[in-house]
Amino acid sequence: FAAQRHVLTYMEDAVSQLLENREDISQYGIARFFTEYFNSVRQGTHILFREFSFVQATPHNRASFLRTFWRCFRTVGKNGGKDLLTAQEYHCLLQLLCPDFPMELTQKAARIVLVDDAMDCLMSFSDFLFAFQIQFYYSEFLESVAAIYQDLLAGKNPNTVIVPTSSSGQHRQRQPPNDCSPLNGVEASLFCQCLESLCDRSKYSCPPAALVKEMLSSAQRLTFYGFLMALAKDQGINRALGKSPVSG
Repeated sequence: FAAQRHVLTYMEDAVSQLLENREDISQYGIARFFTEYFNSVRQGTHILFREFSFVQATPHNRASFLRTFWRCFRTVGKNGGKDLLTAQEYHCLLQLLCPDFPMELTQKAARIVLVDDAMDCLMSFSDFLFAFQIQFYYSEFLESVAAIYQDLLAGKNPNTVIVPTSSSGQHRQRQPPNDCSPLNGVEASLFCQCLESLCDRSKYSCPPAALVKEMLSSAQRLTFYGFLMALAKDQGINRALGKSPVSG
């Protein structure tokens, strides 16, 4: 249970914060510090202005960051859909909450919306958030999906496709899968078979396998970015994340 809830991560961080600020904390006591620290973890405010390595360290931290981003900037999308921003501008908003947030993740999210590398194109807040939350929360899963897609595109048998592993926090530069050759992507049933295996074996956060299977059931073939766009727009998967641009 402790490992599942990442209790050790928070204990280590609390002790680190305690040692860094021990002179200030000595004025009101260690017990009060730990109480306030774990209250902030419970409320999801503990990720504010923290380094990216901490923000992405646990599923709870990622979900907390997504909720905070939505709460802080949801008014961007309230002006009748007229508030459109570029990927760079959305990245500046992310950096207001996490100063070292990597541009690579922002670009990957924007690419789901824009499909190509037109990073100077404008996006609505809701379109960006739908794409960003699946790219950020499921980043290791999507790295593995990209590798699986490339293997299937190369003609490998699904039984020989090796499910890759990623180290948490290491967002490797990967060339986007070439969706232009072939234009119709890979067979959806084979792709789904590999993803079910990935969801069963992965130690990282994955979308609910049943929802992924349902999402792919109506398709015969699909491209990698077609999959990402379907994932970003799926209401069931957005509800599983606990926050979507249309929820309260």
